[in-house]
Amino acid sequence: MKTWAPRLRSLGRWLGLAWLALLAWPILSVLPVSNAQAAPVGAPVLVLEVRDAIGPANADYLMRGLARAAEQGAPLVVIRLDTPGGLDSSMRQIIQAILASKVPVAVYVSPEGARAASAGTYILYAAHVAAMAPATTLGAATPVAIGLPGSSGARPAGVPASAASSADSFAAGPADAMKAKQVHDAAAFIRGLAQQRGRNAEWAERAVREAVSLTAAEALHENVIDILATDLPDLLAQADGRRVRMHEGEASLATRGAAFEVLLPDWRQQLLSVIANPSFALVLMMIGIYGLIFEFSSPGFGLPGTVGAICLLLALFALQMLPVNYVGLGLILLGMALLAAEVMSPSFGVLGVGGIVAFVAGSLLLFDRDIPGFGVPLALIFGLAASSAAVVLLGGGMALRARRRPVVSGAEELVGAMGEVISVSEGGTWAQVHGERWQVAGPGPLAPGQRVRVTGLRGLTLDVRPEAYPEPGSKTEGG
Repeated sequence: MKTWAPRLRSLGRWLGLAWLALLAWPILSVLPVSNAQAAPVGAPVLVLEVRDAIGPANADYLMRGLARAAEQGAPLVVIRLDTPGGLDSSMRQIIQAILASKVPVAVYVSPEGARAASAGTYILYAAHVAAMAPATTLGAATPVAIGLPGSSGARPAGVPASAASSADSFAAGPADAMKAKQVHDAAAFIRGLAQQRGRNAEWAERAVREAVSLTAAEALHENVIDILATDLPDLLAQADGRRVRMHEGEASLATRGAAFEVLLPDWRQQLLSVIANPSFALVLMMIGIYGLIFEFSSPGFGLPGTVGAICLLLALFALQMLPVNYVGLGLILLGMALLAAEVMSPSFGVLGVGGIVAFVAGSLLLFDRDIPGFGVPLALIFGLAASSAAVVLLGGGMALRARRRPVVSGAEELVGAMGEVISVSEGGTWAQVHGERWQVAGPGPLAPGQRVRVTGLRGLTLDVRPEAYPEPGSKTEGG
């Protein structure tokens, strides 16, 4: 034992040191380090990809990507862009992040056939380096107001857009005045971006006021973009040595032959993108409302109410991020209330038809279809309306059949039923009715084997009449 004791103590010391190292490793891994140690040598160019309408999910993804590029010390961030446009609020968040970025940002409209329309044009103008692939387009940056269709008036023929935007605001009413304000604000915004980046401010203003567009070659000729590149390595080669203006001063890009890393959206941003889809938000709202209706109509089950509440909260979260027309939302809620009332109402038809009409009208108005990527397909709207109508017809038909079905249980069913007297004693008279023994009382003496008909119920005693004295309109045998 004495020989093994020193070895055991030594082994214990080594095990203790190993445990201390394991415990200290998570702490050491999050301790701050100096900038010289944190900046990686030869960090790759970070590539972010946007392939759909500009919305809250895109804004979150791009802002997180720019923050990560700054942490990694990336020489350049490339945003590969292909978008039909999107929400003004999300676009401005992205542009603010680009303007405040500590890392130069290049917006590259690619691949061939891609576009940077509407909100994408503003983002392209905000970039330190604007690039496009061949056979791509940009422009059509006129803002679209959210509201009822046809609320804005047409511009008089022969009047330039720049003049009509101010003249119409006084002549056409509040709707056109609001549109004129939005156009003026957007024109000033993109003109300021063009002046900051040294690009064609005149064409930028025309893209807003007249919704004009350009091809990639025309954009390069008009000084709207800086580079026409066939692919990402070509872009990095042409951007090499270019001087860009940052907050800290001018910076020279060293990107020729640089490695690049594509940063894809994480699960949180993908989930946000799915929830913020207008079609999915409408489906979530439908499931939520139906789940709550089912739970309130048959309390105690639990699952429909739980699922409905979760779906409804997710739908409300999505709606607060989307361009919602609240008149449309009110019509949808009214339609759901009418459909629920139809299922529970003794009448059949009027409330259900009104609910379906209100739901279809509200779905058409809920999201502005003029904003690219944020309209709800007509097929989905009519599909949901048809499924709601099917639920109402099914529920209403079942309720109607249940009302017309004769009573088969309870005290109401006993009245008028046939029975047979089985015993007469001092303790009372007993009869068998529907296979059950009941104490009975009649208007006169009863004899065993005599057929009787139930006329009433007093507690646990049945009032009966002999079959020779049936009540008018009473049931026949087996009725």
